[in-house]
Amino acid sequence: MSKKRLGEFEEIVMLTVGILHGNAYGVTIKKEIESRADRKVSVGALQTALKRLEQKGYLKAYAGEGTQERAGRPKRFYSVTASGRIALANNRDLRNELWAAMSKVILDLKLSS
Repeated sequence: MSKKRLGEFEEIVMLTVGILHGNAYGVTIKKEIESRADRKVSVGALQTALKRLEQKGYLKAYAGEGTQERAGRPKRFYSVTASGRIALANNRDLRNELWAAMSKVILDLKLSS
């Protein structure tokens, strides 16, 4: 059976959900990715990735308490599942194997300005 792999953005989203443990919902995930990765994240792309990861069984969504500022609607929080942790570990292991196989000569090259 082949190991499940995550795309780059999926991996970033999953790692961010793990970092925000207990406080991972759309807005906080978006802000954390933008801050750490120094890149803009569209709400649509994030929501698509969250839905896809939930469908794959890598994330679990649950409703928080409704708030007055959201007209009583609850925030949708996310957590990483056991399958999600395995998928993250598979990605990490592959990256580590590739880095270990990289020639030292390539890693020591200095780019000229």
